[in-house]
Amino acid sequence: MAVKFISNIKENGLGGWCIELIDTVGKRKVVCNNIKEYEDAIEQMGNDYGSEIEVTWQKDDNVTILHMEEVRIEISKYQKMFDNEALK
Repeated sequence: MAVKFISNIKENGLGGWCIELIDTVGKRKVVCNNIKEYEDAIEQMGNDYGSEIEVTWQKDDNVTILHMEEVRIEISKYQKMFDNEALK
């Protein structure tokens, strides 16, 4: 059974966004300021569970449409790269 992670998009207070990655089993939280940090954190935390994870997305109410779109585009790029690596 996959372990549930929550990826919560937040405003960072500096005019940008961040993603708070929450491990619902280990009760760990990591704040990622860009997709590279998110990629590293989810890989590291996922390794603790044999990479058997399920990610649920949510956002704070104050996240702007522009920031949602930026995150969506960056995550889409990351997902394509991950999918291509999995096919090799």
